Amino acid sequence: MSNKERPFIPIRIAVLTVSDTRSLTDDISGQWLASQISQSGHTVTGRAVRPDSRKAITDQLLEWAHHPNIDAIISIGGTGLTGRDVTVEAHRDIYEKEMDAFSAVFASISVASIGASAIQSRACGGVVNGTYLFALPGSPNACKDAWEKILKSQFDYRNRPCNLVEIMPRLDEHLRRK
Repeated sequence: MSNKERPFIPIRIAVLTVSDTRSLTDDISGQWLASQISQSGHTVTGRAVRPDSRKAITDQLLEWAHHPNIDAIISIGGTGLTGRDVTVEAHRDIYEKEMDAFSAVFASISVASIGASAIQSRACGGVVNGTYLFALPGSPNACKDAWEKILKSQFDYRNRPCNLVEIMPRLDEHLRRK
């Protein structure tokens, strides 16, 4: 539910595609997601493609998570079950807090879209250094479901009863206490 009395607050989002075969020019899911982020009023502050390498993924995630002009990172690809699918492990290597409910909500939405095949996805979300991180499957339909049915509203300060934008100032409070 949206509260039109509250102002829209744009955030800065980076998009990371994990693939051994894609580039920025032929990355349909990444292009679609970046366009939706912009159309929603947010800023795309980074786009990159990294190979299916745990180290390459964590290095990019950490670089962006420590960048002062990035509030959220959405990675796409590498969330399946094969040996090369290491995006989830890369994310979980660095999470300070994991958003378990994101995985559950995404799975529920996926079941409605693709039935029992949803068990093959390991989408996840978490926080590191006050930055939101989400790992989505690489298929255009999965990206669409995650953006349109979860992330778009959660990245909208007007969304009620709560949203991710309103708690952003407190995400790294534990770091400030040290």
